Amino acid sequence: MSPEPSPLSLSDFDFPLPPERIALRPAVPRSAARLLAVGAEAGFQDLTVADLPGLLRSGDILVFNDTRVIPARLFGVRVRDSSSVKVEATLNRRIDPARWSAFMRPGKRLRLGDRVGFHARAGGESTLFATVEGKDEGGEVRLAFDLAGPDLDHAVREIGLMPLPPYIAAKRAEDAQDLTDYQTVYARADGSVAAPTAGLHFTPEILAELTARGVGQAFVTLHVGAGTFLPVKTEQVEDHHMHAEYGEVTAQTAAALNAARAAGGRIVAVGTTSLRLLESATGEDGVVRPFADETSIFIRPGYRFRCVDALMTNFHLPRSTLIMLVAALAGLDRVKAAYAHAIETGYRFYSYGDSSFWLRTDSLGETR
Repeated sequence: MSPEPSPLSLSDFDFPLPPERIALRPAVPRSAARLLAVGAEAGFQDLTVADLPGLLRSGDILVFNDTRVIPARLFGVRVRDSSSVKVEATLNRRIDPARWSAFMRPGKRLRLGDRVGFHARAGGESTLFATVEGKDEGGEVRLAFDLAGPDLDHAVREIGLMPLPPYIAAKRAEDAQDLTDYQTVYARADGSVAAPTAGLHFTPEILAELTARGVGQAFVTLHVGAGTFLPVKTEQVEDHHMHAEYGEVTAQTAAALNAARAAGGRIVAVGTTSLRLLESATGEDGVVRPFADETSIFIRPGYRFRCVDALMTNFHLPRSTLIMLVAALAGLDRVKAAYAHAIETGYRFYSYGDSSFWLRTDSLGETR
């Protein structure tokens, strides 16, 4: 078993970020985003995403999360007797073909059995209806929709909006461009309510160049929930409980990753979601196995990696579980130094921001 991580405080992962460093739109083209390469030793390389293939070797394999973001932000009206209240829902986790767990505002004004009618944001007649089936301690509301499966998916697509991260939505409204910008070019499996943002930088041209250089590509699916934006509220990091998300690693992907590792190639996770799923699917023996389940793995400094050798990821929120994950892979001091460099030299942060590339350094200072 991995050793228990050393106690850390939430303040260990804090840093000041000027508001102007938060990107409200992505780079155009996608591959023009900056890329900070952080190697095993001190020092950094200021590159662009178009330079990524040069950081990799023939035989390495990139692992992408092919989840597709759904327009999970819904507007509606709660109807009870003769009274009605406007509500907003962000779908978070699918329970079954007809039921979703959602964050709702104002959630406190909802009761079990309430009916909610959802409509286009501009208003008009409700076209999608649900019943409040339950309320969880974490603030989520369980909704049982009148439709199920593909019919429900179609109805959500017709009236839903892209659920932009709160730090973008607070500064501008979503628009038609976000339907493209907030989706990877290889997205396939509907189910996420937040994008696996490291993958937003990839273009068909970069994918083709990687193939030409002998760098493999594999796909896993982890449906990202809105819980990814929830703040850590415990001062002691180990007291935090991660939200669960559903993920799948197929037998074909597991075999490809094990073969690449056996041949000396490195496994490079594109994004923290891919990394968390890969580590969940890998045993203590380092063998990746097929996986189809929820994972709530919490990766923080002290964690001993079983699978991933390198990570490409965007710059994350201070005091978040995501920056804790990067610190587990690369070391907290290196992360702090790299983030200070990124802020000083004008890198753009968060979902639509620039990217970074990290080689794994284990607790003994060795780098794979």
